[in-house]
Amino acid sequence: MKAFLLVGISVLMGMSLTLVAAEDSVATRKPVLVCSTTQIADFTREIVGDQCVVKSILAPGADPHTYMPTPQDAKIVLGADLCLQNGLHLEGKNWMGTLARDANKPLVTCTKGIKPIELEAEGEKIADPHAWFSARNVAVYVNNILRAVSRLDPSEQGRYAARAKLYLQQLRVLDVWVREQVNRISPQRRILVTSHDAFNYFCQEYKFNSQYNYLSLAPVGWSTGSEVGAGMTPRRRKKVIDSIRNYGAPAVFVETSVNPKLIREIAKEAGIDVGGKLYSDSMGESGTAGETYIGMMRENVLTIVTALKIGVKEGKQE
Repeated sequence: MKAFLLVGISVLMGMSLTLVAAEDSVATRKPVLVCSTTQIADFTREIVGDQCVVKSILAPGADPHTYMPTPQDAKIVLGADLCLQNGLHLEGKNWMGTLARDANKPLVTCTKGIKPIELEAEGEKIADPHAWFSARNVAVYVNNILRAVSRLDPSEQGRYAARAKLYLQQLRVLDVWVREQVNRISPQRRILVTSHDAFNYFCQEYKFNSQYNYLSLAPVGWSTGSEVGAGMTPRRRKKVIDSIRNYGAPAVFVETSVNPKLIREIAKEAGIDVGGKLYSDSMGESGTAGETYIGMMRENVLTIVTALKIGVKEGKQE
């Protein structure tokens, strides 16, 4: 009887310890936030710090317009507490929305509240999705993310808000710095030609391409995918080459997430140099200068200013 009681007590104690361990595991589990792009993931990490696990579907250098989700992506989203996307059709064919819907996960669109630049193509009006190229717009992204994570994890809202406040201050400093750097380029040399129309917000915010109502010049439309108004056309290519010649663009730029072959061919045909690589739809690899949003913007601006102010060839000063 005594042995039976001892065995029973041991079993009960084991069950109790297991339940306590399970409760502790639930209590200490970090929320999992799955983001569509590297930029959204970076903004989110700035707000949540180490209090959440932040994952990005896109890897550095990947193209969100043409990306095709994998079974592994679906598995990652199944483990999410919250999904976040850029929206405005940046994620071609709505792949992030589909992943979230199929996994029955809540989805936040981080561009909500931004007034998009409208582009006309084939008789339709297209909302330009590349809104993060204005540091002021990123403040809207940050506030949307802050509200979402605060609803998800209200007990930590104070810490999320404090981090967001600091990051918003850093964005204001970045915006001032960009304007100072850009002002080193004379207005007539402030012509930005890139692989695809990713830089409209940058051009409008920082006054490039005044001859084209401060919209970017690119042989490929707003998307590198198959959406309306996307892709390279002979007419668009001719317009870019004519513009380079007519307005004397000092250089053109390739993008890290777009095949550089086309823009290099255009540079050769127009008789000008490639001024360097710009981060566009994706940030840089871990350990590079462009691995964060502030880093990618800083490096882009320095590349643009150097090329347009004094002239470079493939990143090398002439």
